[in-house]
This record gives sequence, C-alpha cells and structure tokens, in this order.
Amino acid sequence: MKTANTLTIDGLKITIEGEKNLLEVIRKAHIDIPTFCYHSELSIYGACRLCMVDVSGRGVVPSCSTPPEAGMEIQTSTGQIRSLRKMIIELLLANHEQSCTTCQKNTSCKLQELANRFGVTKVRFKKAAAARPLDNSSPSITRDPNKCILCGDCVRMCREEQSVGAIDFAFRGSNVTVAPSFGKGLSEVECVNCGQCARVCPTGALTPKSDVAETWKALEDKSKYVIVQIAPAVRVAIGEHFGLEPGTIATGQAVAALKRLGFKKVFDTSFTADLTIMEEGTEFLKRLEKKEKLPIFTSCCPGWVKFAEQYYPELNDNLSSCRSPQQMFGSLAKELLPEKYGIKKEDLVIVSVMPCTAKKYEAAQEKFAVNGIKDIDIVLTTQEFARMIEEAGLQFNSLTPESFDLPFGFKTGAGIIFGNSGGVSEAVLRFVNEKVCGKKNTGNYDFLQVRGLEGIKETSISTPAGTLKLAVASGLKNARTLVESMKRKEVHYDIVEIMACPGGCIGGAGQPVYYKPEVKEKRAKGLYDNDKMLELHSSQDNPYIKELYKDNFGEAGSRKAHRFLHTHYASCKRTHSGEISILKGNSVNKLEVTVCFGTSCFLKGSQSILKGLVDHIKLSGLEDKVEVKATFCFEKCNSGPNARIGRKLLEKCTIGLAVETLMDEIKILKECASV
Repeated sequence: MKTANTLTIDGLKITIEGEKNLLEVIRKAHIDIPTFCYHSELSIYGACRLCMVDVSGRGVVPSCSTPPEAGMEIQTSTGQIRSLRKMIIELLLANHEQSCTTCQKNTSCKLQELANRFGVTKVRFKKAAAARPLDNSSPSITRDPNKCILCGDCVRMCREEQSVGAIDFAFRGSNVTVAPSFGKGLSEVECVNCGQCARVCPTGALTPKSDVAETWKALEDKSKYVIVQIAPAVRVAIGEHFGLEPGTIATGQAVAALKRLGFKKVFDTSFTADLTIMEEGTEFLKRLEKKEKLPIFTSCCPGWVKFAEQYYPELNDNLSSCRSPQQMFGSLAKELLPEKYGIKKEDLVIVSVMPCTAKKYEAAQEKFAVNGIKDIDIVLTTQEFARMIEEAGLQFNSLTPESFDLPFGFKTGAGIIFGNSGGVSEAVLRFVNEKVCGKKNTGNYDFLQVRGLEGIKETSISTPAGTLKLAVASGLKNARTLVESMKRKEVHYDIVEIMACPGGCIGGAGQPVYYKPEVKEKRAKGLYDNDKMLELHSSQDNPYIKELYKDNFGEAGSRKAHRFLHTHYASCKRTHSGEISILKGNSVNKLEVTVCFGTSCFLKGSQSILKGLVDHIKLSGLEDKVEVKATFCFEKCNSGPNARIGRKLLEKCTIGLAVETLMDEIKILKECASV
C-alpha cells in the first residue's frame, strides 16, 4: 500500500515536502547526486545529465527536471547509471584542457572532483575541438574556453540573476561555445566585472584574474614600501579555505599572515567604510534638506556603479558622489603616508584584499590615478590571499593573532557590517538618526529592518525630520527590478542601497567557492557578531575619523574632502568600439548607413530598422551604392533607436523615416555625381 506523499529512494521512504524536483528530495535523503548545471538559484537546464536516476516504470530520467510524485520508486546508483556518469565525465575530459596541476581552480574544480569520485583513470576518447585563444582582456576575470564544459551555469547566472547577458552560447553543433557577443573580449562588452559567472563555473573556464605574481614582485622589491588593506567580508570567509566553519572571524590570523608575508603595515578597509558613512550621510542630509537628487543611491559597489552607468545613465546624479571605501583608502594613504613614513609617493605600493572581482576593475580606472600614480596599485581576492598564504607555507590556523596598525586600522561596527547587504544602509541610519535627533544614541544601534538575504528589502524609518523610506537590493536583476519600478513611479525612496553580488560582499566572486546557500548566512552572522563585539557602533564615534577631519578636512563634505573622497560618473558604453558590416557596397561614392546596436537602441527596435533598410536596399537594387553597418554605440541612449544615414543622425528613428532619408541621400549623391 502506497503512503500518501512519500516516495522510495534506494529502499528508503522519504516524505515529499514541497521540493520542486527529485534531485532536492534525493539530497534530503543525504545522497549526493552529482551535477554540473544545477544551481538552486538558477533555472533548470538539464544539460549535463549527471543527475540521471532510475524511476521504476519510466526508466532513466534526469532528477533535476523531474517533479517528485507520491509512490515513485527510485534507484540512484545502479550499474547502468554509474557507467553512464563515468562516460559523461570521460567525454567532458576528452575536450577539456587537462592542465589540472597548474589550473587556478585546482582543488575546487567539480570536474576534477567527480573524475576522482567515479574512478576515471583513463580517457578513452580523442580530443575533437581545436584550441581556442585565452581571453585575458578583463582586469577582473580570465576566460579560458578550452576548459569550458558547456554547462551553461555562467550564461544563466549572467542573464537570470544579474540581468546583464554579457556571455552566451554561440554557433551550433560541434562548434558551440560560450563567449561574449561578436567574438569580443570580456572587457569590450557589457560585463560589469561582478564575477558571479566565475563563482558558479564548475571548472577553470572562468576564474578571478590573478595578481599574485605582481604582489610577490612588489613585496620583494626593496625600494618599495608595500602596505595592505583588508575588506570587512574577507575576515569571515578566509578561514573557509583552511577548513574553518564559514563565518568564523579570522581577523587576527589574517593580519598575522599579511605581516608574515612581508607587508609593512596592515590596515582595515572598515576604517574608510566609517569615513564613507561620514561623507555619504552628510551628502544625504544636504540633499534631503534641499529636496534634490533623491533618492540617493549608494556607490560602494563598482559592479553596481558600472551597471548604472551602462543601463541607467540618467541616475548618475542620484549616485552618491562618494568613492568606495577601497578608493577612499587609496587616496588618503597616497596623500598622507609618504610624508609620515619618509618615502616618495611613487614608492608606496597599496594592495587591497577584497571579496570582489569588480574592485580590480575599479582600481584600474584612470579617474583613480593622480599624475599617473594609481591610488590602489594591486587588488587581491580572498582566494588569491589564501593562495599566497599557502605558497609561503604558513599554517593559517596556528598563527598567533595580531592587530591592525593605526590609525587606519581602527573601526566601528558600522564599518564592519558594510560587507552585508543592508549593512551600508544600517550604517547610514546609525549616523543620520543621531544627526536628525540631535543627541547621542545610547540605546539599540540595530536596524533589523534592512538585514537579511532577500533580494529586495523595503522599510520606513520614523525620524524627527520625517519618515525615511529605504530600499536595499542585492543582485543586479533585483537592482533592475527596483529601478524600473521607480521609473514607472510605482515606488518612492529616499535611500537606495545596491550591491551587485547576491547577499552583498559576503557573496563576492573573490570569496572561497561555495555551493550551499547557508554559507552566506553564516558569513553574514559573523559580521554582525563582529559588530557586537566592538565597543563603538557608529562611524561618527571613531576617534581616528574625528582626528582625520580635524587635521586634514575640517568637516564632512568640505571642499578638500570632496577632492580626495569623492568622484564623478559618466555614461558608459555597453559594447566597445567595433562595427559589423552588413552590406559593403562597391561604388566609390557609396552612401554610409550605420544603425546603433547598443542595448538601449536594440531593445527599442534597431534590429527591425536595420532589417527594413537592408530589405529596401536589395529590392531597389542599391547594394553597390550603400554600405550598411551595425555599430556600438552612439551614446544617445535616451533618444534611441538611432541611425546615421549619410550626414544625418536620426533620433527616435522608424523604418519609414530611415527609408525616406536613405532615398533622399541617394538622390543627393546622384546629383553630385552628375555635376
């Protein structure tokens, strides 16, 4: 007799409790079904077929895409299934570059792990695919197509969770590959450098770009004075690499390791997170008083900032003009420390240890350099930091904890919680609430309303200045949803915090690789626990911040503070230079036609305009007289779709307008030729 709402897995009765597929029910039974293409936060793809199970009466089916039903009898590891899984792994290895010992993903590669698990000691199949060039164009991510197994995880992450779509499948059959659009490098397309594609990539096809060798070179150069800053989220994740529980606060060991590696001084980015709150909180209060440029959007996350500059340049004035804590630190240190340490500015090398790959892109921007000297010289991810510890032979868990150096090593709890989604908002509230109340907050500093790992959080806070409405989003799909609802005037906020990575910096792509969602929960808890352990919880109470303003800036928001601690934004191309020729034209005096294929114009119908023009040109027998191209980008996103026909730029172009202008320009060319 069948028991209602149960099924049988390898002879064991398991209750169905709302799981969406067999895979989840089987894993609930403590059976580790192998997968490459399954992630609970992504859509079901069913490409790798490793999760096949035998369902009585149905045969072998993929467990990731099969809903559970009461009465099912399932076998998860028959001889046929084990043989099938082994063959799939062999086929993947046949076309996979097998440089495992030198691969950055070594020890965390799922293909390597499963090959060992299923006893694959020999690959019986020959390599069929030709070697493809390495894409090293991005400052943040290295893409090696020779290690790609076509699982589609990166494609779905970029499109579904980040709403960017910088990479996708290209070509067909045996030529299929995953690549940026039009064969360009990652640095030339709309990639925002968040690295979430690398986080879910099961092999070494996408990895954070390594700057370890450059860091060792700087440390070994006796003419350089090398210092380092470490971000809040790193301290609750670095220990995972060395077997500690996620969320373990390993600050002391991390500082000790950095000093043993040879850094002259070790500072805390949480110090400049406190400084960011002083500037951003003051900026918000001024905007609130004038009722202008609201809502204020946070600007700490370079992935979000690039996303906004690409897709929503109309929000540039709403972004806080504050630099990120990383860049504030670089600007401050390069200005103040050379004199303090008796060295030349060009001999001071600043390294950042960050949970984030986009920080590499941020540090490389020209606007964050003075006279050719970068504010931040090198950015390491948490993964790279762990690799350096291993290379040096340091036993991380046995290191005697050490403390940060002063003054840039002192922080409050407000700076620490920056690493969590909602942390920046909470730190701002701790500042703003005290300022508008006009008295010290001696009670509870926690604003629980903005905490949690939900993609979008909303709340209202009552203050003497009125009710403040806040929104917090993490993950760029959620950011897009939020911004679009604001554009439709469905919602209104005063403060909006956005982080590119789901969960905030704790979920950054530079952190140790994780597959279980509870890892982020533990990391977040670690930061909030760290806040609780500190004596001070509001940025304005940091005595070294007070001293910094007294000795250097006067007050928050001053002209000098703006010079060193603030920045500017501009519209950003989604796809960099380059044109695609559609019709070439053979005439000497041919008419040039260019249609913008930037994202904004494309979404507004530029593809239809291009097709309509080409069809009309062919029907009219004008192929020799017209050269037609698609290009990126006219930088007129608000007036698209845009097309240039001869001398005329057509904004808000239609097919009718384009054809009419084309014929007028052709007529002018003919008249000129007959003169």
